[in-house]
Formats: sequence, C-alpha cells, structure tokens
Amino acid sequence: MIPRYTRPEMASIWEPQTRFRIWFEIEAHAADALAELGVIPKEAARTIWAKGKDATFDVARIDEIERETRHDVIAFLTHLAEIVGPEARFVHQGMTSSDVLDTCLNVQLKRAADLLIADLDRVLAALKRRAFEHKLTPTIGRSHGIHAEPVTFGLKLAYAHAEFARARARLVAARDEISTCAISGSVGTFAQIDPRVEEHVAKAMGLRPEPVSTQVIPRDRHAMYFATLGVIAASVERLAVEVRHLQRTEVLEAEEFFSEGQKGSSSMPHKRNPVLSENLSGLARMVRAYVTPALENVVLWHERDISHSSAERMMAPDATVTLDFALVRLAGLIEKLVVYPQNMQKNLDRLGGLVHSQRVLIALTQKGASREDAYKFVQRNAMPVWRGEGDFQTLLKNDPDVKKYLTDAEIEEKFDLGYHLKHVDTIFKRVFGEA
Repeated sequence: MIPRYTRPEMASIWEPQTRFRIWFEIEAHAADALAELGVIPKEAARTIWAKGKDATFDVARIDEIERETRHDVIAFLTHLAEIVGPEARFVHQGMTSSDVLDTCLNVQLKRAADLLIADLDRVLAALKRRAFEHKLTPTIGRSHGIHAEPVTFGLKLAYAHAEFARARARLVAARDEISTCAISGSVGTFAQIDPRVEEHVAKAMGLRPEPVSTQVIPRDRHAMYFATLGVIAASVERLAVEVRHLQRTEVLEAEEFFSEGQKGSSSMPHKRNPVLSENLSGLARMVRAYVTPALENVVLWHERDISHSSAERMMAPDATVTLDFALVRLAGLIEKLVVYPQNMQKNLDRLGGLVHSQRVLIALTQKGASREDAYKFVQRNAMPVWRGEGDFQTLLKNDPDVKKYLTDAEIEEKFDLGYHLKHVDTIFKRVFGEA
C-alpha cells in the first residue's frame, strides 16, 4: 500500500492495531465458549474481556517480542498476557495459530468486500444516470477500431452498467464464500477443542464454521475472492480504455473533466490528457497480478505449509486497497465525464453514409439479388468513399446494377439513422428494468 492510491477507510482494515483487535476478539470469544463448556473458569473469560476490550495494543512491543520469538501469534499472546495477567494462561486453549490468522484474514476480507460493494454501487449509480442522459445520443459503433454501425452513447454506458452489475453479484458471492471461521486445532480434527467453540466464534465474528479444515481454511476460497477482484479490475480497465480512445484528438467524443488550474503537460500548455483513465489501466494491472499467487496458494503441502503466508500478507491489503481506490476514481470519472454529442454526429457523418451499408445489402437480397452479387454491388460503391471520392448514397443511385433492384426513394430510406435506434428502449429495459 502506498498513500497515493490508498483511501483511509480501506487502509484501516489492514492496520496492525485492527489486526490485533480482531485477534483478541477471536481469542476472547473462544474463551467465552470454553468457559460455557467448563473447560476454563468463567471468571477467567470475564477477566480476559475486561482487561483486553479497551486495550490499545503496543505494536512496537509486539514487534520487539517477535524479533526474539520469530512467531507473530506467540508475540501477540505474550503481549496480551502482559495486559491480562495470570488469567492469560487460559487464552488459546486447544487452538493453533492458523485458527487466529485465517479467521482474522477472512474477517478483514469480508470487511474489504463490504467497502468494495459500496464502491461498485457508486459506479453503477453514475453509469445509470449518464446512460439515461445519453440514451438516444447517437454515436458510431466501432469494431476493430473501425466505424461499424450507429449506436448510442447511452448504450455504451448501459453495457458497462450490466458488466458492473455482474461484478457486484460476483463480489457478493465471493464475500459469502470467504466468510468462514476455523477454530479446529492443529490439524483440523478438534482433538484439543470442542467444535462448539468454533460455532460460537463464527457467530460472534459474523462468519460460518468451515465445514472441514486442515490446519488452515482451504485456499480455493481465497483464490476465488482474488480472482473476482481481478475480473472487476479488468472491467475497470475496459471502461477506462474506452474513455482513453474517445478522448483521442482525432475522435474527441468524450473526455475526462479538466479542472481549473489543472496542467496536462510540463512542456506543452495545450495538453488535456486522459490521466485518470491511464492511471486506472495501471492500477487494474496490479490487482490482476495478484490472481496468479492466489491460485498458486491453493496448493499446500499436506495439512499446511506457510508458502501462502508471505504472499497473502502483501496481496490481501494491496489488492483490496488498490481496487477500492480504482473504483472510486472510476465513479468520479463517469460522474464528471464531458460528452460531445456534436463530435459524435460529426464522426458518424465522416464516411459519407457507409455506416448504412448493411441495410442496403439486405435490401438488395430481399429484392432478388444473390447475397454474393449484393455484397459486390455495395462494396464497389463503398470503396471510393473510403478514398474520399464521392458520396455513398449518390454512388449507389448511379449504379445500374443497384438500380435494377432499388429505386432512389428506397435507397434514401436505408440511410435513416433512427432505424438503428429502434430497440434502444428494449435494451434499456433489459439492463435497468421497467423503471
């Protein structure tokens, strides 16, 4: 995590003080359950809570202990004993370090998902508002970067809205999948601790008991979580690249908001660059980069090794913090996006009507021309227009082969822009519902 791309709400989830607070709560809830089962004195469980619930854990002290013990959980437990006193001997009864570490990580990932879902809601709201604003704003659709047929700018945004709605549903599912707790002991057999302790801790921490664990919670859950973040990042970049292309000088159909006093270049005062969109492309790469180690973490030796641990210490905060920043930046970009309908119309007209070629092709076949001949007639009139040597409609009207099948009026009718927009309402209802 670096401050430049970090929002405080997400960063706080991964701060050491937050982590140690969650560790304490796991241990204290376990002590409550052990006390109810008669394994430890109830007074000891009450003392653990009383001494620890308002404590500020000394991160420097824990780090100092860890330098000697070379074990983070033992360092924490040692410091907790300094706070709690003699009753600390009843802490961590029958538990292993991963019971604390994995349950804590899942609490943090669940909280991170909550923030990311809220970010997605903001993105979706911005896309919906701007989509309806430009529902019938005609623009050129492109395939391979080349003019294809007319669409609307609202449809472009509706496409993105549907994509991010799927992203939200996936993240909700990933949050549910990661929301498990393991308090099952050294190899997951509950040999030293009652399964009812796990059930109690899980409920208290807003999780579910892991159906079967080894020494760790299965990492396929985490792999799916980070894979979901990676897919969301890819969607962020897809939309960012669309904006970058639309802002090119030769296109300029839309551009990022350029604020008063903003500078685009240290050397060229005229520049207005798509810096936010380019930044989003870079951030998306970083989020996606964590998908591979998350998949590789699934493969652990026997009941556990720690090859996953170092990767997770970096990827969990970095991926969630980075995606959080990217989604908020994307929402702001869409909210303030400057749209130029007049440039969209100018670009629609650039090819002299070639965007209506398919309608002419279909009309010829419906009047009796073979598809091969119809394609040849239309294409031979389209190619001069590509070279700037005439108007498509005029050329068609002067083509004797075309005239065998279509009157001038029928040709003119095929150049109606509104024809391409007749099902926009249907698409919007599919994306946004009847409202």
